[in-house]
Amino acid sequence: MSEEKNNPPAEPPPDENQIVAERRAKLARLRERGPAFPNDFVREHLAAGLHAAHGAATKEDLEAAPPRARVAGRMMLKRVMGKASFATLQDMSGRIQVYVKADVLGPEAYEDFKHWDLGDIVGAEGTLFRTRTGELTVEVSAVRLLAKSLRPLPDKFHGLADMEARYRNRHVDLIVNPESREAFVKRSRLVQAIREFFVARGYLEVETPMMHAIPGGAAAKPFKTHHNALDMDLYLRIAPELYLKRLTVGGLEKVFEINRNFRNEGISTRHNPEFTMIEFYEAYRDYRYLMDLTETLLRECAQKVAGGLVLPYQGETIDLSKPFDRLTMAEAIARYNPKYALAELAKPEYLRAALGPFEIEVFPTDGVGLLQLKLFEATTEAKLVQPTFIVAHPTDVSPLARANDADPSVTDRFELFITGREMANGFSELNDPEDQAARFAAQAKAKEAGDEEAMYYDADYVRALEYGLPPTAGEGIGIDRLAMLFTDSPSIRDVILFPQLKPADAG
Repeated sequence: MSEEKNNPPAEPPPDENQIVAERRAKLARLRERGPAFPNDFVREHLAAGLHAAHGAATKEDLEAAPPRARVAGRMMLKRVMGKASFATLQDMSGRIQVYVKADVLGPEAYEDFKHWDLGDIVGAEGTLFRTRTGELTVEVSAVRLLAKSLRPLPDKFHGLADMEARYRNRHVDLIVNPESREAFVKRSRLVQAIREFFVARGYLEVETPMMHAIPGGAAAKPFKTHHNALDMDLYLRIAPELYLKRLTVGGLEKVFEINRNFRNEGISTRHNPEFTMIEFYEAYRDYRYLMDLTETLLRECAQKVAGGLVLPYQGETIDLSKPFDRLTMAEAIARYNPKYALAELAKPEYLRAALGPFEIEVFPTDGVGLLQLKLFEATTEAKLVQPTFIVAHPTDVSPLARANDADPSVTDRFELFITGREMANGFSELNDPEDQAARFAAQAKAKEAGDEEAMYYDADYVRALEYGLPPTAGEGIGIDRLAMLFTDSPSIRDVILFPQLKPADAG
């Protein structure tokens, strides 16, 4: 008995269905009195603007010349104290407190206010003052209910605790979790900063098709659909690359597209079936120029979005201020795995033996470059926390990149890794139409052999190259992954407003 007294059973949470029913009853009573969702209240001030304009004003300053305020937002807090009450309204910029008095509103209006619920959308006007605790507050002369919230907000623990619930109910997550709102504000700033960077350098922003007759531009499995009127199969874009290079052939020598891509592949903390990239192409440049440009781009974006070049990320410190490392795959493997000798990593027998302990399929036809790639992915990729360019990718896995003149087994290509993830992929473009045709033919053979990610033969693109593509450099950068870095987010789902999920009732 005594134990029961000291540890009384926790009160069961209120039944959400009951709460919704009570709120629907309140809404019904509102409808009886007139429009329940009025649309004639004009907000004139945002919370952040009021704090910025009057945050330094003293109590006496405000009393001498009380500034007028007309605000609106969602009611997040309410404290009723007899004939006076406080409430906190949240708008897109932040929060502002309002002070409501019965003798100002009148007893009927004040009684109505007392029965409004957290989550309701409220408009208020009045004058600013400071409370005894020094909080900037609107002393209300008129207040209106603008939209009734029928469902209760999550209780007590500052938002949704379960991450999947947050993804499935992003609208609620944004209401109750300020860190989520800030992450998506930063993401928007990132996209804007990227756009400004390229426009300032004379690039033309373009839009290319999202439905392709032949999916190309990346090694990936596409989504397939069907156009009824044309009676033809189409594929959702896996990359805009081949269309952007067609534009370069056409004389648009500096182009970029902030593009949505779709790949019918796995879902993870790093992958979503639809994702956003920036792809850009510049004639008369090479991959080395792109690496320099990428360093400049990331530093400018970090300054604008994150406020500095040294970024915290999941317990690590990422330093964008230093020159990024530039290593071949073999150099990276040897640096981060000292048990492998750099000189030996050029020998296929050594590489096959090194791959033995890993569950990785190795084929008799795999050359040195492909074997290095497999060992790199197994042992090194995740260790590239600080910004690192990996250069000289094998030609047989780079079907759109220009082969290196000195060593045709590798290409003039790089991938940028930060936090152990690929952030960017760029190269000097393959502009030899006959070489491109041969590469496509090899990819088509691989597809016939069962490789679902191998590229199709795109005869139309080869014909475009036959008109002459100038020496060109092109690159794609994953915006979602950059947003993860700049917001210190562990999962790609944290920076995509509505990530793809299994149905809630799926097992």
